Amino acid sequence: MNSFETDLWRALCSVNFAVGFLLECAILWQGGVESDLFQMSVPVLASVPYSTAWIREYEHGFIKEYLPRCGRTSYIMGKFLACGISGGLLLAAAVFVCQRFGEGEDAAGNFVLFFFSGMFWAVVSAALAAAANSTYVAYGGAFVLYYMLIILYERYFPSLYCLYPVEWYAPEHTWVFGDFGILLMIGGMTLLTGILYYEILRRCMERV
Repeated sequence: MNSFETDLWRALCSVNFAVGFLLECAILWQGGVESDLFQMSVPVLASVPYSTAWIREYEHGFIKEYLPRCGRTSYIMGKFLACGISGGLLLAAAVFVCQRFGEGEDAAGNFVLFFFSGMFWAVVSAALAAAANSTYVAYGGAFVLYYMLIILYERYFPSLYCLYPVEWYAPEHTWVFGDFGILLMIGGMTLLTGILYYEILRRCMERV
């Protein structure tokens, strides 16, 4: 398998993914999509599967053996894509399971929006963790940013609903191009995060 396939397999088959998925399901069964607990869990649990993979491999020296086999670009893209896909799937799959077997309409929604939201917060966690070289930042950094956006929207800019992260997966306002407009915005932010992530890791690899 190439770097991306290996990383994706490791992310989706990890204990972290299973634990995050079960926790998200439990939260949804308890309160549904509209609960505050679910809303706060999104950036945290989406980051659980693979946002710290780079740091672990860098700290343990595994990268020195693996990098020559796949090249820098392939290595970085594998980590980034696997992190995003696993985070998005964790959130979307949990919502799907709870809609089908538990919460009914309370857990209903556009699964693509849930996937993109989870993907974005997962890669944000990975980028922040790489920038700070800290696993603690991986799990807490995205949550802080998420909460700051909620405060900005609710207290200072209520007309800028595009700032409200809950709106990204459960929209209550009319967006330009509808749900596709939300996907365009999240996709653009994910792309910018990917560029930042690439530059951070590339500079770190110069010292390997």
